Amino acid sequence: MHSFPLSPSQIPGALTGIKVLDLTSYIAGPYGCTLLADLGADVIKIEPPGGDTLRQYPSTLPQESRAFLGTNRSKLGVVLDLKQPEGLAVLLRLAESADVLVHNFRPSVPKRLGIDYERLKAINPRIVYCALTGYGESGPLKDKAGYDQVLQSMTGICTFQGEGRGEPEIVYGSVVDYYAASLLAFGVSAALYRRERSGEGQFLSVSLLQSALAMQSGRFIWADGESRNVRRDMRSGGVTGIHPTGEGNLYLSANTPHFWKALCELTGLAHLAFDPEFDTVKKRAANADRIVPLLRAALLQRSAIEWEELFGERVPCCDVRAIEDMFDHPQVVAEDLVARFEHPGVGGYRGLTRSLKFSATPGPAPFAAPELGQHTARVLASHGYSPDEIRHLRNLGVIPAQVEEPAGIRE
Repeated sequence: MHSFPLSPSQIPGALTGIKVLDLTSYIAGPYGCTLLADLGADVIKIEPPGGDTLRQYPSTLPQESRAFLGTNRSKLGVVLDLKQPEGLAVLLRLAESADVLVHNFRPSVPKRLGIDYERLKAINPRIVYCALTGYGESGPLKDKAGYDQVLQSMTGICTFQGEGRGEPEIVYGSVVDYYAASLLAFGVSAALYRRERSGEGQFLSVSLLQSALAMQSGRFIWADGESRNVRRDMRSGGVTGIHPTGEGNLYLSANTPHFWKALCELTGLAHLAFDPEFDTVKKRAANADRIVPLLRAALLQRSAIEWEELFGERVPCCDVRAIEDMFDHPQVVAEDLVARFEHPGVGGYRGLTRSLKFSATPGPAPFAAPELGQHTARVLASHGYSPDEIRHLRNLGVIPAQVEEPAGIRE
């Protein structure tokens, strides 16, 4: 199998030598493929002439969407017009030597484009073909567009989030998308492992519906005889949560007996620690209207940072920070979670480095998300296309005119 050549100096990752064709857009599919790139896979992001829609999302960065940069690191950027026969032919040629192909088209689209699993399997029986959809491959909603917040609303996440305030609320941060991305990377890796034993690829289905329900496995239980209105939320309530302090806000959790005892002692409420009315999580939740005012009055005596330092390891807690504070947080720095990137349009920026750590196969250093079509000519040349053939595809509009590529994409 052909694999896009890496520099000989690169440190191998767990998936070094695996080539992934990423036809996805938005967040779930692209980030799932980024996780594979974190493991050392060569990920070729194939976009239509207009680019991934996420590139157009609002951003305070003038040259590129912040969300696009964050979800597409360590990929080679290619533009192909798959609606032209010549563009489809290029993709099929790339697929002949690919290990994985990932798309997030609705189930009816791949066959119409000529890139359905049966066709690709016929030219490459070893390919792992991953289809990410909103609702799965069957059922009445299979061809409906699925998005993170649509699935949140459908599956009860918004109802649980708004509990206690009377109105459903969105959980921001694309949590369903990012969990689906993790399922995608997990599924593809498992399929590749199975292929190494059997020699055969397979079709893999991942959906946002699966993701949204899997995230709620602790809630998604309905015992025989239970009513519809049984409480399913896992929040312990009462003491656990965000509280105002003398300066800033503090999240704390004190569900176990020793954490509860330490919280009471350190806040000057030692008399509550052994009160039989408050000696279990359930009792403290039931008596929150009595405990919380006393706790909050005590917390007003110090700032959130001071309480965080005072509680230390004795009470799980954290000053409620902005994400900007995390770039230089000592724990983040110690874990080496931030990398510096150079992007042709944006310039220098900092972002997340690999999300996993391996002792034997740490993988190559991450690099910036690609500009639209940045590596098209380079990728095609690596798959046997001559300069004249590449020029012909440009003239047809199948691939875009290319800017000069910087040397060394994995420096």
